[in-house]
Amino acid sequence: MTPREKAILELVRLSEEEQRIADEAEKHGESGKGKRKIFQKYMIKDIVFLAIITCCTLVTGAIMPLLVNVPLFGIIQLGLGLQFSLFPVIGMMKVKKPFALLLQSMFISIFLVFMFPPMVLLIACALVAELLTLLIFRGYKNDWACVFAGTLYMPLTLPLLYMYYNVFYTVSGEEKAAVSMFIGGGNVGLTVGISFAVIAVCFVGSVIGMVIARELKKAGKLK
Repeated sequence: MTPREKAILELVRLSEEEQRIADEAEKHGESGKGKRKIFQKYMIKDIVFLAIITCCTLVTGAIMPLLVNVPLFGIIQLGLGLQFSLFPVIGMMKVKKPFALLLQSMFISIFLVFMFPPMVLLIACALVAELLTLLIFRGYKNDWACVFAGTLYMPLTLPLLYMYYNVFYTVSGEEKAAVSMFIGGGNVGLTVGISFAVIAVCFVGSVIGMVIARELKKAGKLK
């Protein structure tokens, strides 16, 4: 066995030992203070699971290259809202620790930034959604906290994207409101309507994600 394989086995052993100790402490009621802690340590298996669930999000979001060319503001969020809320919620239901959504966003942005640079804003949106969730729910023990964060995640990109097109992005070098190149870009009613549609789609996706995660837990597939 090579030194590298030994190191990997040792890391796995330490992770399993840490989880065993935590489970035993919880069973015997010795983790009263630990239960009240909002911030918890991440284990290797947590990060691996979040990376896998991120792959599911990316695979189901393969339609994005087609949506980028549709000149309708918010069409990307509307097209990706379901899967970009469903899978992240499953991830948070499994890894009920702060910044689980942020980690998923970082993994997602690494790939999507090459297709559509503004998608890096997902990281900022995940951070805001997590902070609001922690402020309101004080953690992810409540399943609806995961739904709340998942519902806010994609819709939060809309105001940032609007600002991006109005402040940083130009069409001719002199254009001050590049968002006008979208269909109905100057129509406030249409923009608000799209925003509510995105929120509705993300809420549905988040609830579906919560239901799927609960069923997987009952079946013993999501411990």
